[in-house]
Amino acid sequence: MSTKHFFADAPSLVAQHLKALVASNPSLGLIEDEGVVYNPSHKSTNVSIISGGGSGHEPAWSGLVGDNLLAAAVNGPIFGSPSAKQVLAGIDSVPSDKGVILVITNYTGDKLHFGLACEKANAKFASKNVPFAVLAATDDVALGRKRTGMVGRRGLAGNVIVLKVLGTAAGSGASFDQCVAIGSTVNANMVTVGTSLDHCHVPGRQNHETLPDDVCVLGMGIHNEPGLRKLSPIPNIQDLLTEMLKYLVDPTDEERAYVKFDEGDEVVLLINNFGGLSTLETSAVTYQTMVALEKEWNITPSRVFSGIFESSLNAPGFSVTLCNMTKVASHLSVDITTVMDYLDAPTTAPHWPHPYGTGVKVTRGKTQANGLSETNYACERDFIVDPAKLDRMIRTGCERAIASEPNLTKWDMLMGDGDCGDGVRSVSLSIIKGLDNDLKGSGSVLKALDVVSKSVDDMGGTLGAIFGILIAALVTAVVRRTNTVDKLTESVWGDCAKEALDCLKSHTGARIGDRTVMDVLIPFCETLYSEKSLERAVEAAQKGAQSTWGMIPRFGRATYVTIAGGQSAGIPPDPGAWAVFEMVKGLLEGMA
Repeated sequence: MSTKHFFADAPSLVAQHLKALVASNPSLGLIEDEGVVYNPSHKSTNVSIISGGGSGHEPAWSGLVGDNLLAAAVNGPIFGSPSAKQVLAGIDSVPSDKGVILVITNYTGDKLHFGLACEKANAKFASKNVPFAVLAATDDVALGRKRTGMVGRRGLAGNVIVLKVLGTAAGSGASFDQCVAIGSTVNANMVTVGTSLDHCHVPGRQNHETLPDDVCVLGMGIHNEPGLRKLSPIPNIQDLLTEMLKYLVDPTDEERAYVKFDEGDEVVLLINNFGGLSTLETSAVTYQTMVALEKEWNITPSRVFSGIFESSLNAPGFSVTLCNMTKVASHLSVDITTVMDYLDAPTTAPHWPHPYGTGVKVTRGKTQANGLSETNYACERDFIVDPAKLDRMIRTGCERAIASEPNLTKWDMLMGDGDCGDGVRSVSLSIIKGLDNDLKGSGSVLKALDVVSKSVDDMGGTLGAIFGILIAALVTAVVRRTNTVDKLTESVWGDCAKEALDCLKSHTGARIGDRTVMDVLIPFCETLYSEKSLERAVEAAQKGAQSTWGMIPRFGRATYVTIAGGQSAGIPPDPGAWAVFEMVKGLLEGMA
């Protein structure tokens, strides 16, 4: 692993990269403050295809912005998801009357933050009937069905094929539903497996895991995750590719036979350099893969793409992707030439192979993000309640959460990275500040929700995304009722909470018993819905929080923590679940 870098400050790399990309490609626009690269020529009459994720995977995804590809790309920090606020800025940069599809690579942070942005956009455009969807690319086969059952397969470089076909379909005027079907079908007929000689090295970070000189990893991810298994000694390239192709093509492998390949099918081959291989080696790997495909599986690819599409910084590895376009066409009930034309169509995206230059130059100054993502619920009515009671309920919930910070931090240090307590405290203080400065005793329910939503926008981590999705969906439910009910009773709040919970469930697979915040949110929302009583709902939340004492984690980052002998003794409660209990307990106390 190369640990030497010209730049020691990793955060500055992302901003400098984006500025250089746009400076050298005048058909692109940049929102510097939000890390958004967008296509100023995008037409609002077309569906907007937006992707993105953590930086460090260049040229994905900003290098794929252009006509017949992405309308915009949103860039987070290195290997970290962009915030929902950034994604919303991306949505606002390329407005569409037909709808917006957010394409992600099925990692928890991206699922939650892009999911949160999707729900916020739904709330914002609830009255305009503009559809939004999140499409997760899931092409990795290495870990198999059993190991990925709850969270689904990882997304690897195959997503760029989804983006190209989907981007061209959108550019040709396809409807929102057609685009969703096309993207989902291409993803379902694609498989990828990766390998690497070592992990990548993130500038400015210490204590990276390294591999011995005589070891390579089969099934490597793109964030330094462990692969399927280590191979030592390193096999020759022919033997390595033989094993990798079995994972992709072998119909007898029940764990990995996701796509069927029949004789005569038109298949796309994509060889992706993780960033640390020379161009010479990448080309040789491509050739050897073509030879092995024809010799061992009687597959001759109709299209071959080779190069760096989705890197892992400087990792010395590569991945092999196969996409069965014949099966795609069959499932969509279209002619094969239709989907191949989507793939072959010219694009102005600077890093798609053989891009077609248009000569179009856009005159632009520095685009500011201010105001692009401001919430506008666009409803004529609001619910007005007792201002003092509303303030007291929210404030008491925040104060209980703040007081619990020492315990939350202590518990999270044992099972996570120790940031839960600080995050909860910060967002609670921000909400209290909003009560003092923005709500100002108005008694407006929508303004109160907006205060909470804006504070949660700045809360990082999985908990911040969970809160954000729930609040955004709750706002949508409340807005929809402004024209149907006159008063927000506990019964109405229960209905809204159930809708918000159902929405949240669509973005995370965590459920009761997984030792997450859902152990409290699910019983709280379901009890409020079924019994129409905040008091009973808080009792259910308390039981849920207490149930996480000694619970072995089955979801989230804590699952990576080794628990000796699988024993639960000494495991503290889940800090996120406990924080939510403290908050809703405060709501109840504030009603008095």
